Amino acid sequence: MTTIPTCSVCNFVNNQAVPASNNDTLDVTSPSTGLTIAQVPLSSSDDVDTAVAAAAKAWPAWAALTVNARSAKLMTLHGLLTEYTGELVELIVSEHGKTRTEALGDVNKGLETLAYAAGSGALGAGQAAYVSGGVLCRMDRAGLGVVASIVPFNFPFMVPFWTLPLALAMGNTCVLKPSEKVPLTMTRVAELAASILPPGVLNLVHGSGAVAQALIDHPGVAAVTFVGSSPVAESVHARATARGKRVLALGGAKNHLVALPDCNLEMTARDIVASFTGCAGQRCMAASVLLVVGEQPELVARVVELARALVPGSDGPLAMGPVIDAAAVTRIEAAVRGAAQSGAELLLDGHAPTSKFAARQAESGGFWVGPSIIRHRSANDSALHEEIFGPVLSVLHCADAHEALAIENASAFGNAACVYTASGAAAEFFAQKFAAAMIGVNVGVPVPREPFSFGGCKRSRFGSSDITGDAAIEFFSTRRKITTKWSVPADQSWMS
Repeated sequence: MTTIPTCSVCNFVNNQAVPASNNDTLDVTSPSTGLTIAQVPLSSSDDVDTAVAAAAKAWPAWAALTVNARSAKLMTLHGLLTEYTGELVELIVSEHGKTRTEALGDVNKGLETLAYAAGSGALGAGQAAYVSGGVLCRMDRAGLGVVASIVPFNFPFMVPFWTLPLALAMGNTCVLKPSEKVPLTMTRVAELAASILPPGVLNLVHGSGAVAQALIDHPGVAAVTFVGSSPVAESVHARATARGKRVLALGGAKNHLVALPDCNLEMTARDIVASFTGCAGQRCMAASVLLVVGEQPELVARVVELARALVPGSDGPLAMGPVIDAAAVTRIEAAVRGAAQSGAELLLDGHAPTSKFAARQAESGGFWVGPSIIRHRSANDSALHEEIFGPVLSVLHCADAHEALAIENASAFGNAACVYTASGAAAEFFAQKFAAAMIGVNVGVPVPREPFSFGGCKRSRFGSSDITGDAAIEFFSTRRKITTKWSVPADQSWMS
């Protein structure tokens, strides 16, 4: 097993570790134990200036490479990171608390987006056509300049790789601000990438929200991507837009699963539990609300039974990891207790003193929270509408499909929705009527895979693009249209 360092993390600029300009640091704690495993610098605007200057200096030469040359470097990087998958998995387990299976999925999904970007020589190819006698129009793509990527804690590898590979492939240089809660994984990635990418092409600046604001405000940054909560995403979008930058900010979610009476009980129950407890519920595609059409007591009982069988840990098919920190424990418990106090029924209490997770928390000092299932009596309960970001499932019984659809449609968020059914007609009805942007049929975490793009709608996304796939090619590049003529055409027109 890889030894996880207890260390002071540095910024990474021009392919070198660079200490922050001040001595302010923040402890990085392991969610499994609560112990400090590193110190991350709380960098200043001066550090942001240094990183942006390095990226700006590197941009002309990087942009001047052919798209095939850039893609070749990305493919080489893909091979190197694949070799180091085991080390990256251990870093994610240590600093985030994911199970090893989840951490491997985190890395593999990020590598998948990297492989897609490495093929961008074909994906981002231009077009050419004769539009008039002797007149040729062609379109190609150019990078924007320096791209700032601000990412959350919940996927230390995958979410940075939503943006970095295609931004680089399109001819941009990048400054990444990892979450201060999980700085180790991407620092290691930057160290490895230094053997392949030219200096200044990929830079990291660690810190708090002040670093994010400095990146957004910096005149040398052409575009900003952000992933986080909806209130912050909305603020980032407004701030960057006001400064004339291209910006895409993804926010939170409240994802609805609709179970129709004809659903496959065992498949549906297992899928629901995997969706709401996977990654300890800390993902924007996790199930949040189960809308049960009719009573279906066997389905609800099976969901509770499967969730109750989960155990705290990092390995094994029944393992569920901790949440990120003590603040998350407090927030999740407050949401569950608030629902109970408002009249909802706790079918499973993940905070019960007698639970396996409470025992693990007391024993280890980590941030362990068991799965909770809440049966609501009122569709107005706040837990049905507010993002909790933890292993909590709200259950609400609906009289019919139309009532379930109306509840989903009324959500302020628009990331994901899913229907469980054996009926093709019912599946198509919901697929056409759901208000979310990513829709599943008997799939509880309907994440699109490349070339299809990832992105929500309503208060789950601020900006006009998706963050991966073909939509990201458009976001990270500018179309240039070039019209040429070399001879006087016989049929003169205004286009001549």
